[in-house]
Amino acid sequence: MKKIRLIIPILFMMLAFSQCEKDPFVGSTKNAWEPTPYYLKVPEGFPDYFLKQENALTVEGVALGKKLFFDPLLSKNRNVSCASCHLQSSSFSDPRKLSFGTNATPTSFHSMPIFNIAWMNEFFWDGRAKSREEQALQPVNNPLEMDLGWKEAVNRLSSDPDYPRMFEAAFGTSKIDSNLAAQAMVQYEMILVSANTKFDAWLRGEASFTPEEEMGRIIFNSERGDCFHCHGSILATDNSFHNNGLDSDGDLKPGLFSVTNDEGDFGKFKTPTLRNLAFTAPYMHDGRFQTLDQVVDFYSDSVQNNRNVDVLMKKANSGGLGLNKSEKEALIAFMLTMTDSSFVTDPKLVP
Repeated sequence: MKKIRLIIPILFMMLAFSQCEKDPFVGSTKNAWEPTPYYLKVPEGFPDYFLKQENALTVEGVALGKKLFFDPLLSKNRNVSCASCHLQSSSFSDPRKLSFGTNATPTSFHSMPIFNIAWMNEFFWDGRAKSREEQALQPVNNPLEMDLGWKEAVNRLSSDPDYPRMFEAAFGTSKIDSNLAAQAMVQYEMILVSANTKFDAWLRGEASFTPEEEMGRIIFNSERGDCFHCHGSILATDNSFHNNGLDSDGDLKPGLFSVTNDEGDFGKFKTPTLRNLAFTAPYMHDGRFQTLDQVVDFYSDSVQNNRNVDVLMKKANSGGLGLNKSEKEALIAFMLTMTDSSFVTDPKLVP
């Protein structure tokens, strides 16, 4: 009994000491910010992608980027957003020949589709953006597009009831700046991955082409169609710049030359992907062709042998490939096997 009376006070003293010890998490400098990693699945057959370490994908960053992408707050007159010129139904492109900015002014080029940018390194038809982040930053400053400027954009975002909290969740700080905003938009754009097509299923041995599609595939990958040089990778683009003989010398537009000032780049424009052509009309940098038939007719019969026409355009001096009707139809049938209908209806990609 005496031993028990001695033990009880000791236990109370131990308890008192334990209550007086400092909680290691109260007043600690430990950073509680810990965003949720977002794992981007690389489609089978696609190469690995590169993303800057400081912009690793997170659930919170993607959510913030999505909100920014669809918010007209970033335009001077609060009437257009990134999504105004990059519609999901058009594979994040624009069905109009040219888009119209906040001041109702037309853009310089047709809106390029935004998807599979994880596998791109230069952006816009003329290559004026050399990174994904630069691609995201430019439209806010462009007077033909959002015409707001990032200083005012940051002021608006900082005064918004939601954005400081969302930036805190995504980046660990409620202090908003243009670089963090661009990183968030890039995180959202990175998840716009399109690879659910008959073409991809065929590559995996899970689908068969019709005789017409197979004929088109052979034409596409041979000197007869000569498409494979620029569009032959699984991405259906070489991500490079070419003068494809769209115009004669008198009508030639600068293209890449406006960025590099290299005369050899005059008339070169970025090679667009052939994926989702069913949704991305009109075609070419200026949206001049409304249909795929017109595009194939051009390569068949109307190529201009201008001073900078690409060496890959081997039949430019004779006006093109000279395809017959059935060859043209087969080529289109094959290219349409790269159509991903699920991508343009996926509810997870939009607010």
